[in-house]
Amino acid sequence: MIRTAKAHWEGNLKEGKGTLSTQSGVLENTNYSFKTRFEEGEKGTNPEELLAAAHAGCFTMAVSSMLNAKGITANKLDTEATLTMEGLNITGIHLNISGAIPGINAEEFATITKDAEKNCLISKALSIPITSEVHFEI
Repeated sequence: MIRTAKAHWEGNLKEGKGTLSTQSGVLENTNYSFKTRFEEGEKGTNPEELLAAAHAGCFTMAVSSMLNAKGITANKLDTEATLTMEGLNITGIHLNISGAIPGINAEEFATITKDAEKNCLISKALSIPITSEVHFEI
């Protein structure tokens, strides 16, 4: 499997701007710039936000897969990924997941999410600290 994304940039770093597009078409000439990356007030995305979104999606799907392997289907899983930067370094990602899952208890859910935290494809590709927090809904 191969996935592609394209970036286009015009101008200098602080005043220039660019667009991002993905193979799927979900991002199609989506604005990104210095302002969307490091400041507030301009609509657009940035690489760090996209990395957090990719990690949230990958992790949530990994949890679902691990539940399915046990014959369990979640009613819902919701994950928020918080990426932390210090200067120009990504220093960690925290995954906060909540789930409503019949046929499992909170301890089993926590064990599965810790496994997914370490083993989803995005987690394995990153060399930064990754943590998670579990909220089990009845």
